[in-house]
Amino acid sequence: MNRVLAALLVTAQAAVAQTVPEPDDYRMDHYRAPVPASIAGGTTVGPEEAHELWQDGGVGFIDVLPQAPKPANLPKGTIWRDKPRNSIPGAIWLPNVGYGAIADVTADYFRRGLEQVTEGDLSRPVVIFCLEDCWMSWNAAKRAIEWGYSDIFWFPEGTDGWQLWDYPLERVEPLEPQPSQQG
Repeated sequence: MNRVLAALLVTAQAAVAQTVPEPDDYRMDHYRAPVPASIAGGTTVGPEEAHELWQDGGVGFIDVLPQAPKPANLPKGTIWRDKPRNSIPGAIWLPNVGYGAIADVTADYFRRGLEQVTEGDLSRPVVIFCLEDCWMSWNAAKRAIEWGYSDIFWFPEGTDGWQLWDYPLERVEPLEPQPSQQG
């Protein structure tokens, strides 16, 4: 897509985002909706800034797109295939950590993923993303900030914005073990 057109779309989306106030607490429902323009304690980045961080290296990337669990009541013999996820190359995928309330097992899973990408350094930069207009990434970034991570970048356009700029994507699998429940 034309970079000028992409820039205009990003600018228009930013104007809408500015009308959404940043809440004091986590978003608990309706996760696919316009998001705020900022996150307290973190830095909001667009596709170009995220790409620059990615190219520079030394920054962890965490994809928090949810993954639907396999239904428990599928008829015998039904084939279940998880929906494939194309993400930013080198990112780890931690599904389901961006809900407003998460179970302890999910929080532990998220902490392990954060520790992996930061090598245990709370000051190492991390970019957290999902899809455009998805509160999962905002919630996950807020949670990481509350846990003491001091250099959190929130990328609200996520892989939608990344793809709009024609940056590369690759197929990823969730970091195992993946929790099967939210809070």
